[in-house]
Amino acid sequence: MTNVVEKPTARPVTPVGILAQQLESIVKKLDQLPDLPADVKENLNQAWLLAAGLDPYLEEYTTDESPALAALAQKTAHEAWTQRFSEGATVRQLEQEMLSGHVEGQTLKMFLHMTKAKRVLEIGMFTGYSALAMAEALPSDGELVACEVDPYTAEFAQAAFSQSSHGRKIRVELGVALETLDKLAAAGETFDFVFIDADKREYVEYFHTLLDKNLLVPEGFICVDNTLLQGQVYLPAKEQTPNGVAIAEFNRIVAADSRVEQVLLPLRDGLTIIRRLPT
Repeated sequence: MTNVVEKPTARPVTPVGILAQQLESIVKKLDQLPDLPADVKENLNQAWLLAAGLDPYLEEYTTDESPALAALAQKTAHEAWTQRFSEGATVRQLEQEMLSGHVEGQTLKMFLHMTKAKRVLEIGMFTGYSALAMAEALPSDGELVACEVDPYTAEFAQAAFSQSSHGRKIRVELGVALETLDKLAAAGETFDFVFIDADKREYVEYFHTLLDKNLLVPEGFICVDNTLLQGQVYLPAKEQTPNGVAIAEFNRIVAADSRVEQVLLPLRDGLTIIRRLPT
């Protein structure tokens, strides 16, 4: 069973989480209407239970996170993020919901075990949960290069890495991600597996840079987080934020690129798996 970690309640940031919250609100309001048909109330209540129960069930029946990951998740949840802002090119408030979390972390670990990847690139590290999860799946001679633009979160992550025997496999590159990618390409570095979870409005540039500059090896994999973006990618345009518009465009560009094949999974806030086809 999943480690129980007491932490502040996070706001829903996934399509299923938002749906469950909205259905709960509707059910509570309808309970105050005595003349509403019983079957309508029952059907809505069932819809709410289906939505609200999914994520907890996935958590319960996914392999437990390691003690180091559980400690990092707890520390991230209790940090005063409302007082901290990213120091990157685009100033934005940091928040605990940026953490990849238990199920996604275990999914990334499983992908690395399946692909036997030895060199991993992460674009957007935050407090290091996904980096450490993937490092746990790397062989002893494997390496993960993590790009992070914010000095505070990089230091936060490094402290967590130092508490794990797998932390030595992680190399943090502090700076603007696109500049870091250029530097890695110039040095001739290549990667078997890439995880993207950074500035949504730069996703297209990350994708093109990885392929155009051959940072991703042929038949290598890219996993991209937040590719459903709270459902905005398929909701009417009036419901889309600039990030939602950017992710919708990213999804279209990837789908039209003949160099890759991809599948979009409804895991958490959307996770796209991209495979670079052999040349």
